[in-house]
Parts: sequence; C-alpha cells; structure tokens
Amino acid sequence: AMFFFKANSNVLRSCGRGGRQRAATSLASRRRAALSSASSQRLDDPGHHGAPGGGLGTTTPNNDFESVASSEAPYGALAGDADRAARAHRVVAATTSPYPPPVHGRIRTTSDYLASLRQRENEMRVYALGERLDTSSYASHPVIAPSVNAVAETYRLAEAQPELATAFSDIIGGRVHRFAHVCASAEDVVAQNLMQRTLGQRTGTCFQRCVGMDAINAGWTVTHLVDAAHGTPYHDRFRAFVAHVQSYNLVVGGAMTDPKGDRSKGPSGQADPDLFVRIVDRRPDGIVVRGAKTHQTGTLNSHYLVVMPGQRLSRDEPEYAVSCAIPVDAPGLTYVLGRQSCDTRSAEPAAGAVDVGNHKYGGQEMTILFDDVFVPTHRVFMDGETDFAADLVERFTAYHRRSYVCKAGVGDVVIGAAAELAAMNGVFGGGGTTGKKSGAASHIKEKLVEMTFLNETILAAGLAASHAATPTPAGNYEPDVLLANVCKHHVTRIPYEIARLATDLAGGAMATLPSDADFRDAHLGPLLSKYLAGAPGVDPEDRRRMFRLVENLTMGRNAVGYLAESMHGAGSPAAQRVVINKLADFDGKRAFARRLAGCAGCGDDDVVSATSDAAGSPPCPGSPPSQ
Repeated sequence: AMFFFKANSNVLRSCGRGGRQRAATSLASRRRAALSSASSQRLDDPGHHGAPGGGLGTTTPNNDFESVASSEAPYGALAGDADRAARAHRVVAATTSPYPPPVHGRIRTTSDYLASLRQRENEMRVYALGERLDTSSYASHPVIAPSVNAVAETYRLAEAQPELATAFSDIIGGRVHRFAHVCASAEDVVAQNLMQRTLGQRTGTCFQRCVGMDAINAGWTVTHLVDAAHGTPYHDRFRAFVAHVQSYNLVVGGAMTDPKGDRSKGPSGQADPDLFVRIVDRRPDGIVVRGAKTHQTGTLNSHYLVVMPGQRLSRDEPEYAVSCAIPVDAPGLTYVLGRQSCDTRSAEPAAGAVDVGNHKYGGQEMTILFDDVFVPTHRVFMDGETDFAADLVERFTAYHRRSYVCKAGVGDVVIGAAAELAAMNGVFGGGGTTGKKSGAASHIKEKLVEMTFLNETILAAGLAASHAATPTPAGNYEPDVLLANVCKHHVTRIPYEIARLATDLAGGAMATLPSDADFRDAHLGPLLSKYLAGAPGVDPEDRRRMFRLVENLTMGRNAVGYLAESMHGAGSPAAQRVVINKLADFDGKRAFARRLAGCAGCGDDDVVSATSDAAGSPPCPGSPPSQ
C-alpha cells in the first residue's frame, strides 16, 4: 500500500537526538530479545499460544459488550483443524460482541463479496473524475471495476486453494480467510507470503488486502502492550473487532498516511492542525475525528478502515494518537479516486479491451476526507497514548515491508510476458528442461535469467523475515524487523530493473502500437496485422496483447502498483535505511573483526592456538558471547 514515511520527519521525529537514540536502542533490544526467545522455543509448541496476554484462543468477557450471536466461521474445516485446537488447549467462549451482523450477511463466496459492495448500510460520498458515483453501483464503474475484481480474486483463491488462503483461527474456533488471520506461528507468517506471491501471479496488480492484514496483526500486539502499560481496555475491544471481521469474512483497509504538510514539523507544528487525522471531540460514548488520509489502497473495496497514526508523536500531541475502526460507509467520510496512468482506457468500449493490457485487474488509491466522523467507544483502540504511536508504526511496517513479496508474483507476470514476446519474435532460448531452441539469442536468455535472479531475491528476503518470526507478548507472531526492511529496500530497486529489462526485450512497439480501433478497421486492420507478424504461427493479435500487457505493467495503470508503490509503499527507501542502521549492530561487528585480527584488548576466547590448547583471554569488551 502507498504508505509514505519520510525518515527525517516521521518515524525518527522525537525530542532531539537523545530521543532518537532511545528509540534505536528500544528497537534493537526488542529484536535481540525476540531472536533469543525464538532460539529456545519450538514453533509447534502449544505453549506459544500461552504467551502473556493469554494467547489467541482465550476470551476475556467485557460487560460493555452486548451479546449478539455465537461466532461462525466462514469456511469449512480442513484436515488437522481439530488436532490443532486440541494441541493449543483452545478455549472458545460464547462470543460477546457490540457488532450487529452486517446488512449483507456472512461472506462465503466471491459472489457474496461482490454483492456486499452493493448493499451498504449508508449512502456513501464517492467521487471519480469529477463525478459523484452512486453507492449501489460505483463498484461497476469501468475505472473502479478492475480493482474490485482484484479484491474478489482473494475470495476466489480461498475457494480454490483453502489450504493456502484460509487459516484456522483460535479466536473464533474455525477457519477464516488468511487476510483476516492473526498469526499464531511462524508458519502462519510464511503462509501470508506464499499467498501474496500467488495472488500477484493471478492478478498482475495490487490486490489491496495486505494493509488490513498487517494492521490487524500489529494492532493485536500494540493494544495488548498499551493495556499492560496504562490499564486500558483496548485489547478486548480489538479482539471483538477481529472476531467480527473473521466471522463475517470482511475486508479491512488500513488508513495510516496523513497529508503531513510541512515535513520539517510534526502534527502540532502545522499551520493547519487537520493535516494529520486527529480527535476533535471526546464524548461519553465515543470520539470524533477530523482530517484526511492519502494514498489509501483499496479502501473503497473494503468494509472497514483501521485508522492508525503514521509517525512518532510527542507528549503534547495526544489528539493525534488515535487508532480506531470505521465502517467504510460511515457518515462523514468522502472518497476521491486517485488518477492512474492510462486509467480511462478501462472506460473505452469493450471491443477495445486489448489496449488496457490487463483489462481484468487493477489497483486503487483513494484520498479519504474525515469530516467530523463519530467513532463509538467499542471501536477505539488508541486514544491519546502518544508513547505507543511509534511502536504501532514500527510493528506495522515490519509486517508490511516483508508483505512486498507480492511484487515477486507480479514480477513473474512481467518476466513471463517478456519471455512470451521473445518467443513470438523467434528468439526465446527456452530454459529448464526445454533446452536451447533454434534461433535463440544468448543475450535474451541472459536478460531473462537476470530478471529471475532479481525477482527471487525479493521472495528470499521476505521469506527469511517471515521464517524468523518470533512471538510477541500478545501471543501472535511478527517477522524479523531487520530482514523485513531488507526485503522492502530490495523492492525499492529490483522491480525498476526488471521493468527496464522487460522494456528492452519487448521493443519499441509496446509504446508506439496503433490503437485497437485501428486494428479493427476494415481497411487498416489487415495491413496492420500483416506488418505485426512475428515468428511463424504467431497470431498478431496475441502479440499486440502481450505488448499492451508489458506497457500496462511498466508504464501504464498497473505500473502504479509495480513501480511507484514499490518505491514509496510502506515507506520510502530512506525509511528502511534508518531501521537497517538501527539494527545493524556495528559495534558487535567491530568486535568480531577486532577479535579475529588480534587487536589490543581482545583475547582468543576459547580458540585453540598452535602453541597451546588452553582457552584464551576474554573477547573484546562489548562483543557477543562465544557460541
């Protein structure tokens, strides 16, 4: 998602240099503790679910909650679900919830999801290209429909491959969509990545649900920590929200990025206080928020928004320390669709769908205006706790930065399109078990190999971060922070190089091809097709479809998700480098080097020398203990 964190004014901003040093120390200490904990625990140990906070399966009653109905899982059980429940010693109590059933009912199928977008409870204010759209039909608007289809594909995947796109939830005691799942093991974190790559392959675009998934997991931890520090009731509220989302199989969008205004100043230093979403009124039954969120991915296709602060806050900024869940159709919200390159091609006649490149799927970015939106108490998860704003941002970005393995899935499509065009040109060299074919050009093969090498690097970094996931005090698992930032930093570079190579392999026709209308002209069409001929047996229409797909991914509508989002989503490159610097442990690395070089003050530390089999003197001060 398009979350723009500026390192010099957001995550880093605090009260002077000392505050930044304390933040760095806290993050580094948390990572060391997590890695130490992971090394001493088995991932399949039921004790993980009994971590502080009661794990994921217990329920703490809250008298503020009105009992509505028992939770019901949207997906049927798979083999092993009962065994897992028994191993985890799960206790699912009768669900108490302040959430009435949604008007569209429980979503079980893709058709149910599409119907839910036409059955909003309230009239919505949605604008696209200067026009206000009707609430019941905006999802079928030609520019918006491809993004709806991309989200719908997440439900299709759950129906087709439930072992990949669903998970057993200890919270409601049944199988739920993985995008609504709170990770209860490192395997759960890894499975998110595998699902994300698959969806990238299936859609060739952003499928818009990763922000909500990562907000759910980060929120699960932070609400528990805030409660422990301040005695607040946020975790129970958040648990009830997650149970509602899981049971009714809802889509959650995240809302973190504020307009920010003057980047050299924080929220309280702005000339206009509304440049960051803030609480403008506190009532006995809830809060009122005002402001805007920008670059919001897929929110119009969601059922709920989870509002979060986007940066570190000072103690005198409690009105900006707000996290809450808001129905997408809540009164006071206005949505304005962002423009994307070539987006109106989707509005051209159906006969011209070839020119779209990928006419089935597309992304969506919105600007959301909050005009004094009321949020009832049971949907408020942070209210003034400025000391946890940065923690929420850091934990969210740890999840979200390794979520960018979705770009490896889109990269598979880019590589496939480039290879297909090479084959259509008669110069594809094959690969794997196919061997080298007649007419293959060595430089074509080398470029395809380079693209694949780069693409798999994204996946490798993301999977490494997820495999190294460790339990939090709330009982859920979060990825390794350093490796997650390494993954995202690769993503700020690699898709651009893959796109460059794809453009090289495609040739100039991807940018200069006549329109589909010209190809369909009775006189021009046959001539244009004649001169678009490729290798023997290649249909010229298939060739131009492939040209348009490469155009779509590298400079058209879906380049927003593949390139611009890769650069700025989940934080621009400088934001990742800040975290990498925090966690690099240069002092420890210096100690390793000094010890091996035999520098003054560094002993052999149990290393047997050529002249003695006795243990040496202690290692350099501050160096890690011997393994």
